[in-house]
Amino acid sequence: MTLTQQAVVLRPRGPVEPLDRRVLGVAGVGVGGFALAGVYQLSGSLHLGIPCLLHATTGLNCPFCGATRMAAALLRGDLDAAWHFNPVVLVLGPLIGVAVGYQLLTWGLESARLIKLPRLRISPVTLKWLLRALAVLLVVYGIARNLN
Repeated sequence: MTLTQQAVVLRPRGPVEPLDRRVLGVAGVGVGGFALAGVYQLSGSLHLGIPCLLHATTGLNCPFCGATRMAAALLRGDLDAAWHFNPVVLVLGPLIGVAVGYQLLTWGLESARLIKLPRLRISPVTLKWLLRALAVLLVVYGIARNLN
């Protein structure tokens, strides 16, 4: 990701560049995930959540198994338990969250006509390779966590 080569503009005028719908989708997934973790945490011994279909049918853990429990542990402030439940999501989540949050912040400030900040840009080729690397990482992690 790179910042565009534009200056910071106070009280910008003109049309506001629309927000990429993928950013809104990722933000929605993050907010929904933490909402689910909150329900899980508040449900006490019921542990309400969405069961993993792979785990329910095969007994194997997918790369995202434990993500709800990890987020619930974060809401409790228990970083050690969060790491135990799903270290990959614990590391990648905040990185993605900061990038998405910055995009939402820059768009919101520009829409309110307060300040125009440089937007994060990623080329289609770089995005393709990052998504492939993420897929490989998740597959390797999914296999490795089931070897124990």
